[in-house]
Amino acid sequence: MSVIFDRVALIGLGLIAGSMAHAMRDNGLARHVAGYARSAETRAVAADIGLCDSVHDSAADAVKGADLVVLAVPVGAMAAVAAEIGPHLKPGAVVTDVGSVKQAVIEAVAPHLPDSVHFVPGHPLAGTEQSGPRSGFATLFVNRWWLLTPLPDTDAAAKQRLTDLILGMGAQVEDMDPIHHDLVLAVTSHTPHLIAYTMVGVADHLRRVTDEEVIKYSAAGFRDFTRIAASDPTMWRDVFLHNKEATLDILGRFTEELFVLQRAIRMGDGQLLHDYFTRTRAIRRGIIEAGQDTAAPDFGRGG
Repeated sequence: MSVIFDRVALIGLGLIAGSMAHAMRDNGLARHVAGYARSAETRAVAADIGLCDSVHDSAADAVKGADLVVLAVPVGAMAAVAAEIGPHLKPGAVVTDVGSVKQAVIEAVAPHLPDSVHFVPGHPLAGTEQSGPRSGFATLFVNRWWLLTPLPDTDAAAKQRLTDLILGMGAQVEDMDPIHHDLVLAVTSHTPHLIAYTMVGVADHLRRVTDEEVIKYSAAGFRDFTRIAASDPTMWRDVFLHNKEATLDILGRFTEELFVLQRAIRMGDGQLLHDYFTRTRAIRRGIIEAGQDTAAPDFGRGG
């Protein structure tokens, strides 16, 4: 692979940014990777393990001279970070993000960026339940989708350069309207996560089933729900607060479907249940055929 960006600045040094650092280094996609994290402890760990070529004490310092800036912070922190780095961005730089919500990020970030830079919002659909600077690995994005939600006036050359970097890290790239992205993710990620959180909460409150039984027999399906418990609570709080409309829409539809199944169980309507499960089984087959299944369920960060 040839170098695509001379200097890349990663703002936030968790799983996604860390995996980008590893993938860019392994594939020779960037000459220098600068990093910044809000926590001094995270910065120290990142420096200790050599995650980046340089680790900085401020976001403003990290972005100086960068050709690509990646905002890898919780959605709720995007506006403050954008305001801090805006005056220090190199003219012509590409700015992207990895947030799980897109319309809210665009509204938070775009006003703080100078006209001389190119903002190309993005969202890699990849992750594990791990977090922190030690959690990243170079192959995280291989065969995963990375959605870009360019603005109407996005520079085509800047978007292509970012696309080339993403392809170089092994991902597949697709463009999507930001509002449509938020609806799609409400269906495929956000609402399933909320339901999983709820199921874990139900087990926690149901005293007739002991903690020991929940842990011992969790392979029955509960285990994959509990991967949520290890995920970043700040990130998921922000996802729901910033994708409110789409999530509430899908939750309303989920509640309606749940009532249909509840009534079928109560009435002993085996045919309805069988037909329903047959239809939904086809979705699972489609996911496997599309190569989007792995041995380890991807709960926790792929939001």
